[in-house]
Order: sequence, then structure tokens, then C-alpha cells
Amino acid sequence: MKFGGTSVESADAIERVARIVTSRLKRSPVVVVSAMARVTDQLVAMGNIAAGGDCDAAIKLLQSLRERHFQTAIELLGTKRGATLAPKLEKHFSELENFLRGLAAVRELTPRGTDYLLSFGELISSIMVADAFAVRGLNAAWVDSRQCLITDATHTRAVPQMEQTRERCKKKIVPLVSKKRVAVMGGFIAATAAGVPTTLGRGGSDYSAAIIGAALDADCIEIWTDVEGMMTTDPRLCPDARTIKRISFNEAAELAYFGAKVLHPATLLPAIHQNIPVYVLNSRNLKSTGTQITAQAPPSQDVFRAITAKNGISIVNVVASRGVMVHGFLRSVFEALDRHSSPVDIVAISEVSMSFTMETKRLAKALLSELEQIADVACEDRQAIICLVGEDIHGKPGIAASVFNIIANAGVNIRMISQGASEINISFVVQESDVPKAVRHLHAHFFPAKSNVVLAQKKNGVVGRRPNGTGTRAVRSRSAAAGAAASLELRASRGYERTRD
Repeated sequence: MKFGGTSVESADAIERVARIVTSRLKRSPVVVVSAMARVTDQLVAMGNIAAGGDCDAAIKLLQSLRERHFQTAIELLGTKRGATLAPKLEKHFSELENFLRGLAAVRELTPRGTDYLLSFGELISSIMVADAFAVRGLNAAWVDSRQCLITDATHTRAVPQMEQTRERCKKKIVPLVSKKRVAVMGGFIAATAAGVPTTLGRGGSDYSAAIIGAALDADCIEIWTDVEGMMTTDPRLCPDARTIKRISFNEAAELAYFGAKVLHPATLLPAIHQNIPVYVLNSRNLKSTGTQITAQAPPSQDVFRAITAKNGISIVNVVASRGVMVHGFLRSVFEALDRHSSPVDIVAISEVSMSFTMETKRLAKALLSELEQIADVACEDRQAIICLVGEDIHGKPGIAASVFNIIANAGVNIRMISQGASEINISFVVQESDVPKAVRHLHAHFFPAKSNVVLAQKKNGVVGRRPNGTGTRAVRSRSAAAGAAASLELRASRGYERTRD
């Protein structure tokens, strides 16, 4: 069971978490928690300030963080128990203060130092939550994630070492579970085999939970967040968005990669390998049923499962200089992308030109400079990728035509199109400013109000049975999981970030 930052952001939120975990006691839960909401951002800020030489300003931010945690502890535990917990928390705050003073002296924050700095949020949060559980009658035990989740030494986005992690979990967690204790640990943080702290990247608490769940051969993995599961689109863009009850690993991974902020893109990988169902649930609703993610989901009544948008995209247009051989040109472009570790989303190629998209914040000036040595290069910022995801899109004639007709009628210009590279999505690029209008028009067409669907089915005489043309799909859970794993492994290695906890 993983609880994100908004699920442990206050004493009231942690109280709800305790009630949810209590409802799962018969299933031997293991609990993974994030830092309290906004804490990781504050740690990043104070690290940058300290590395800039302003020690006093960094310490002032730290004091605010300290007071917030101590106040929450008192609200959760009462004055007497809170005073008992205070020395445990103060130990970590003192270490953090010493680290910030050291940063201010050397004025350099390395990737290894960043991992050490950001580990404090999850450490302090998990210690506090474990004590809160104990006060509420749960037989809780705090577990140091750095002793269980083993990674390589790629700081700020470490890669888990599953065999070593599995062995550590057997030693550290299984004995607690066998004694009916509730293990509570921080997400996002890990360590190398030598004990050097590492992190899985921002949003990595989801990933931690999936890794631990896979290492323990869990019956299921529950991701508790602040929304009612995965939605047909972002409800901030379209108020008519509704919860998706069932979705496949493939579809969920595609949505996470192309902008859906409920899940970290890498989260599903360990679950896919072990074929463990994942549930996305709302921690503000104790009876939440949320979204179930499995290897194979039942056919949807809708053409698509969901629509998502990924903002902050740049289009890079590269046109070969005269005299450059076409095959040599393409090879040079791809080699440049590889040298700069530049992950692209969509690629379009013609005889002597190539266009690709990638996140603007990852578009290195050095890459553009190198490309300009072999071609004419133009870059367009403030673009977005809209992605429609659903199983068996290729088997439904006229789908692409419908999508692009809707976009045209909405008065939106399409800059790039990708269809065919994936069997389960249609992606295209528009200006960021056009995203709300485009998504609302698409959602209204492909996810009509339920009353409208029923009326249409009655008119066509298909109520009570599957509409003509839907057909049947063979059960292919293992092959679906294997295909999703192969696709997601590549994407997980790219270290994409997630913004919602």
C-alpha cells in the first residue's frame, strides 16, 4: 500500500491513512509512504540556496520544515508521545542542518549529495507515520527502505537490483509480516549494496511500492493518491471526465508516459513482470474502488480508454544540408541524440528531413549546436502531445479520420501525427494553448454522457448485448504483460518525472 504526499500531508490525512490500513489488516499490508506534500520541493530549494552560498536562508527554510513536522507529530500523538518521538526526528533534522552548512561551504551539490538531501523527507515522514499507527492500535514497525531496496549507483534516478532487493526484503520485511506486524517504510529512497543512499527519481514512491510488492510476491499493489483512480481525461480540462474501472497494463503505461499524472511511468514495470494487479485509489474516500490495472482488461464500450496530454514539448525540425547522403544524415541525427542521452517522443521522417519531439526542459543546447553542424535546424517550443489510448485501435476502421475531423472542427491545427508505431495509441502534436479545446471536443465525442449512450443503444437495438462489430478478444494475459514490460523497460530507463504524488 503506497500513500503519496497529499495522503500524508497533515495529521488529519495520516489519520485517514491509519483507518485505511486498519481495514486491510487481514491481508498483511506493507505500507510505503512519501514525504509530506511539498516537502521534497522545499528540500530541493534549500539545497540550491545552500549551494549558492546563502546558508542562513537555507537554515530558515529548514526551521520551517522542522516546525511543521513537530506540530504534526503533536497533533497525531499528543504532547507526551510527541515529545518521545521528537528526539528521533531531531536526529535527522540535525544531520540535514549539518549537510546544508557543508553545502554552503563547498558551494556544490552533486548528484550523490542530492540523493542524500532528498532522502530526509521520506525518512522523517515514515518514522512519524509508524508512530501514529502504533498509537492507533496498529502493530507497526518502521523499516529503513535503504536496507531493503537495493539499486545501482546511478544517483538521482537509480536502477533497482531486483535479486538483491528480494533477498533483503525476505530478511527485513517477511519476518515482520509473519508476526502480524505492519511494516512502514519510506518510498523513493534506496541505497547501493554498499549502503550509499540513492533515489529512484521524483515521483519514485509509486515505483518503490511496485518494487517492494514484486519482491514480496504481493497479492496486489495499491497506489493511494488524491484522485478517484485513473480518469478518461484530466478533470481540470474536462469536468465530464469519469473514472476508468478497469484498464490493461499496456494502456496504463502508455497513458502514464504521455502525461497522465496519477502514476509514475515506471511504476508498472515490476508489477507487469510478476503479473500483480495494481489498484489506483483515493485516500480521501475510504470506500474507494478506483481503477484496477491488470494484464488484460475487459473490452471498453467506448472506442478509447482515455485521452491524455503532455505539455512542455518542443518540435525540432532537422533538414539535411545539400550533398549529405540520406542514410548518413539519419544516422548522424540519431547518433547525436544518443550521445546527448536525449529521449524523443514522436519522430517523423521524410527523404531529407526529420522532425522529432521531446520535453523542452530536456532539450540540450549542445544537442542543437551539434545538429546545426550537419543540417538546418529549427525549434518550436510551447507544443503539446495529445494521446488517445485504447486496445485494438488498428482493428477499427475510420478511427483516425474521426479523431482528425473532430480536431479540425474545433479549429485546432495539428503539427505532427504518430499512428502505427503503437497498436494502442494515436498521438499528435498541437500548440499548448489549443490543448483544453482539443481535449474537450475529443472527450465529448468519444466519451458521451451515459444517458446519451443508452439512448443510442436503444435506438440501434443493442441494449443488453455487445454492439455489433466489437467482436471477441482472446485472453492473452501473459503476452500482454510481456509486451507491456518490453515497451515500458525502455521508457523507464529514460527517467521521466511525475508531478502528482
